[in-house]
Amino acid sequence: MAKAATLRMLDRADKEVMRLSRPEIGAVYEFMHKFRHNPASPGLRLKQLSGSSRLWSARINQDHRALLLHIADQDYLLVAVRHRKDVYENLDRYSYRINRVTGGIEVIDLEPVGDSIVGRVVSPDSSVAVPAPRPPEQAAAAGPAEQAEPAGPVGPAGPVEPGQRVALFGRFTDTQLVELGVAEPLLPQIRDLTTETGLLELAERAPQLTDDVLLSLHDGRSYEYVRTHVTEPVRAGEVVDPDDYRRAVERPATQVFSDDEALQAMLAESFDRWQIFLHPTQRSLVEKHYKGPTRVGGGPGTGKTIVALHRVAHLVRKLPPGVDKPILLTTFNRNLAADLRTRLIALGGQELVSRVDIVNIDRLASRVVAEAKAGVGKRVVDDNSVPDLWQQYLLETGESRWEAEFLAAEWTQVILGQVLRSRTDYFNARRPGRGRSLSRAERDQIWQLTERFTKWLDDQGRWTWRQVAERAARLEMDRAEQSAGLPPEDSGGFLRHRYRHIVVDEAQDLSAAHWKMLRAMVAVGPDDLFLTGDTHQRIYDNHVTLGSLGINIRGRSARLTLSYRTTRQILAAALEIMSGETYDDLDGGAEDLAGYRSLLRGGPPIFRGATSWHQERELIVGQLAAWGGLTDGSVAIAVPTRDLAAQVATRLEADGIPAVEIGPDGPKRPDGVHVGTMHRFKGLEYQRVIIAGVADGLVPRQAIGRYRETDPRRYQRERQRERSLLFVAATRARDELAVLWHGAPSPFLTSRLVQPQK
Repeated sequence: MAKAATLRMLDRADKEVMRLSRPEIGAVYEFMHKFRHNPASPGLRLKQLSGSSRLWSARINQDHRALLLHIADQDYLLVAVRHRKDVYENLDRYSYRINRVTGGIEVIDLEPVGDSIVGRVVSPDSSVAVPAPRPPEQAAAAGPAEQAEPAGPVGPAGPVEPGQRVALFGRFTDTQLVELGVAEPLLPQIRDLTTETGLLELAERAPQLTDDVLLSLHDGRSYEYVRTHVTEPVRAGEVVDPDDYRRAVERPATQVFSDDEALQAMLAESFDRWQIFLHPTQRSLVEKHYKGPTRVGGGPGTGKTIVALHRVAHLVRKLPPGVDKPILLTTFNRNLAADLRTRLIALGGQELVSRVDIVNIDRLASRVVAEAKAGVGKRVVDDNSVPDLWQQYLLETGESRWEAEFLAAEWTQVILGQVLRSRTDYFNARRPGRGRSLSRAERDQIWQLTERFTKWLDDQGRWTWRQVAERAARLEMDRAEQSAGLPPEDSGGFLRHRYRHIVVDEAQDLSAAHWKMLRAMVAVGPDDLFLTGDTHQRIYDNHVTLGSLGINIRGRSARLTLSYRTTRQILAAALEIMSGETYDDLDGGAEDLAGYRSLLRGGPPIFRGATSWHQERELIVGQLAAWGGLTDGSVAIAVPTRDLAAQVATRLEADGIPAVEIGPDGPKRPDGVHVGTMHRFKGLEYQRVIIAGVADGLVPRQAIGRYRETDPRRYQRERQRERSLLFVAATRARDELAVLWHGAPSPFLTSRLVQPQK
């Protein structure tokens, strides 16, 4: 009787498989299925390769062979798929080892690395070397065109003569690189690297930790920083035996999958790699046991949402059997919540999702107040209309001491946001980010006005989403207080708190009232709250300090720095847009995007101005044509206002280009060219993006200028929000980005990005 085998696929092999044709991918799937059932089948031609104790080959089809690493007994790892001639010739090109830092298995194909990098460092018909990169501090601030092939070489000892080749990593010893986790067999190639282009070509084939270390060092991080933030998070928690492959294949650093369903789903083009593989740093965050609330930050495209989804799956797997939903997965808006549901189903199936309550934060608050029969018969009005409602109220009452916009912000952000229940509470409340200070007498006036305004709304049968959130927070806080001291569950199975675990995506968008509600919904303790978000992408006016709301994340924060979405060139431009601003970390400290990087390459973004809005719309049409006139939903246009979006759509339709509006629930159709305001682009991704109308007076809005003298802190906060909007829009682009304006460009477009117009 045939003896079955274990066959797993290394993540690097998965990348090779996905570059094959559809029939060839199918052949790999059939091979893996057959091998697991009977590796000794004559048709598979399993045999050990000469010169190696662990490398074996097996036949996939007439032209392709599987390169296998023998782990132990009937346990194999598929490490590569090659043409048959490449498996039997130049066997010494393959290197396999256990990384002494991570304990994971690394298999390296040395020959393509040497050919693609060393052979092209210097043109064979030229004695002039490619210029080496500028110093790290300059490279970090360089614009996209500059950073692609930087000039001005500086060596370990200072400036060098033109034409002199400078090694990128000459200031680090081999011992230092190995201690950081760099693959030892690649050291000769690493020593020959003199350009970023060569580095990125090596990174395509190098093991993951080698990628991370080299890119971090190249981006200007110190040896100590890389050791602390890149190497230590993925270091094995035990002494690594370099010969124990059985143990190594089980470690998270050996990224593998082993089931037929995963490969079959990839064959059907319905299975994304994120559902199978996590970066070792991401996996450690997902599977770690935390003593309390935890926050994971990072720039756009670094996998924060993926970490949140895998964290949910990890928590579900630890639950005892049941039919309840003890885990909450929430985010700010509806379309993101719907997307989370879709992706979680794809990750773990309906059985996993059945144990998770997936709902956006406002709907969750609405559910709480509905259960308590609060707000019965009231109509919820959008928070954007609150300033207009205040203006209407002030006109009706003849009150002229305060501006409607100031009162609206004070009411929503401080009184409702902090769930203040009395005038005394308001007198004692901190008002972070609110600008001008208020005397006790002024607070008394404002409190009385807000009480009368609330009654005015109530008489009309209306209330706002902020009021709903505040009421829900009060109800949940009262519920938690009343049940304090009771056992977690009574004899009837009643849960003292609504949830065992809460996972929040896009955490930077939630208000203080939302956080107070969530804090009351889960008991304080291990693994209670898991938050992901990026304050650089905060596009709503919600500034909170979590510690003051009972959510202590001190010492339990982590940051992801590797972008999987956009190219280094687009990333450089996006970081330049954010220069000059300081952002908070949701807990009273500051946060930056230092070390944020990408392995992807592309062309420099386009920055182009026009003399008029009419001419700029012509530039939009021309850019779409230059990109091939694609109308398959892979191209989008972002603008500052709804009026501009409507005008762009009209211009496209005049040329027969289908324009699809991006609404509050996302694009109304999957095809066409998607058009919407920058606010609508949160959570979306496109191959190519045009950001139009990036002109002074539009980005940022001219209206905020009135706060420059009267309320400088508010002026700065509003500018920061507008800058974040532009940053979010720019980082939606995967491959190509064009930024357009008419008249004077936005002040957020620095001289590094905007060249003088001829």
